[in-house]
Amino acid sequence: MFSTALRKTSKRCRLSRGAVLGRAVIIPECTSPPVCQRRAHQQSRRASNGTWRPVSVLDEWVAREARPISLRQLMVFGRSLTESRLISSANYVRTELPARIAHRLRDMQQLPYVVVTNPHINEVYDLYYNAFDQFRKLKEIKTLEDNEKLCDIIRHNLKGHLTVIPKLAMGILECGGLMDPQDLDKFMNTILRSRISRRVIAEQHLSLTETFNSPYFSPGAKLSESDFIGEVFIKCSARDVITRCAKAVTALARSTNGPDVPIPEVNIVGHLDASFPYILSHIEYIVGELLRNSVQAVIERHQKQPDAMSSVPPPVEVTICEAQEHVIFRISDRGGGIPRAELPYLWSFSKGPQSAKRLENLGQVPRMAATMQELHVEDELGRADLKAPAAYQSSLSSLTSRPPNLRLGMGLPLSRVYAEYWAGSLHLHSLEGYGVDAFLQISRLGNKNEQLVTRASMDSV
Repeated sequence: MFSTALRKTSKRCRLSRGAVLGRAVIIPECTSPPVCQRRAHQQSRRASNGTWRPVSVLDEWVAREARPISLRQLMVFGRSLTESRLISSANYVRTELPARIAHRLRDMQQLPYVVVTNPHINEVYDLYYNAFDQFRKLKEIKTLEDNEKLCDIIRHNLKGHLTVIPKLAMGILECGGLMDPQDLDKFMNTILRSRISRRVIAEQHLSLTETFNSPYFSPGAKLSESDFIGEVFIKCSARDVITRCAKAVTALARSTNGPDVPIPEVNIVGHLDASFPYILSHIEYIVGELLRNSVQAVIERHQKQPDAMSSVPPPVEVTICEAQEHVIFRISDRGGGIPRAELPYLWSFSKGPQSAKRLENLGQVPRMAATMQELHVEDELGRADLKAPAAYQSSLSSLTSRPPNLRLGMGLPLSRVYAEYWAGSLHLHSLEGYGVDAFLQISRLGNKNEQLVTRASMDSV
C-alpha cells in the first residue's frame, strides 16, 4: 500500500530517517516533502497483531503542546482538595498523558530505521503506543466512579512501564555505533525527562485520590509543614534528606563490601535548617546516587592503603547552602577523583569505556523505577517517619528487580535528568588523584515549571 503511494508521486523518494517499524508509518525524505509526506501520513499500516493504527490520530495529539506545571501549582491545587478539583485533576491527566506520549512516539518515528528496529527500543515503542491508545480513548471523567477506573488504568501502566529505563538503556548502548552519540544522548534525555513528567502527574493524581478517599480527609483542613500534598513534600529538609540517604548508602556499602571494611562517615555542615518543597523520591535519588559514588570511591581508594583495615577512611563532606532562590548541595570526597579517560563520558547513556559491562549488567535488571528505595537493604528506611500517604509507594519500587550492588553506569546522567527536570543543575569537578566535588542546585521556591520538550522534535524542523 505504501509503495503504491510512492509510485504515484512525480518525484523520487528515499527512505531513511523517517522509516520505522510496522506499527508506525514510514515517512519519506524526498525532493518534494509536502507532497510525499502528506500522502504518507494519509496511509495506515496493519500491525502484526492485526490492529490498525491510523497516523492521523497521532498527528492530532502531536499538534497539542504539553502544558508544563510547577511544584507550586501542584501544591496550590491540591491544598484545597474537593470532589470537583479531583475530577478536574483526573481530566487533566486524561488529556495530558496521551499528548505527552504522542510527542515521544513521533520522536521515535524520527529515528533511523536501523535504530528503531532494535528489539529493546521497539518494545518501548509498543508500550508507549498501547498506553497512548488506551488513554486517548478515555471519555471525560464526570464522577468519582469514573475516576477510580482511570486510577486503575494509571496503576496498570505505571507497573507495565517499569521496563522502560533498562530497555531504553540497552537499546541505546546497542545502537551506539549507528547514530551520532550526541544525538542518541539527546534522544535519551528527552525520553527520560518526559517519562518523569508523566509519572509526576500520574502519581500526583493517584496520591490526591488516595488522600480524598482516606478516612482522615476533611475538605479545607489546614495542612502542617510536615505534610505531603499528593507527592509533593511541603517542607523538605535538606539535612534530613542527606541523613536518610547516608544511612541507606552506608547500609548498602556494608552489604556490598562486607561488615569488616571501614565505611567513611558522612558529615553535614552549612545551612542545616534549609528546606524547600520537592518530590522526595527525586531529591533522594539524586543525593543517594552522589553519596553512593563518593562513599564507594573512598572505600576503594582507602583499601589500597597499607593500613586500610586499622585506619579510618576520610569522611564525605556535604555542605548545604541556602540562597534566596536556590538550595545548593556540595558533596566532597577524597576518593581519588575520576580518571581523565572517563571524564568525556560521565553524562553519556550511549558511550563510554565500560559500555559492554553496562550492557551486561542492564540485562540483569528487567524492571527499574529509578528511586532511592531500590537501593535500600533495610526495611526500616521507608517513609513511616515522614507521615507520607500510602500512595507515596506508587513509585512501585518494590516491584523492580534491581540488585542493590549492581552498577549500571547511568546514575550520574539520570541524576542530571532529575535535577534539570525542575530547572535545577548538577555539575562535577574532579581533582584526579585527590577527589570529586559534586554541586547540586535546586529551586528553593518551587515556582519553576518542569523543563520539557513540549513538542516532538520533527515539529521544529
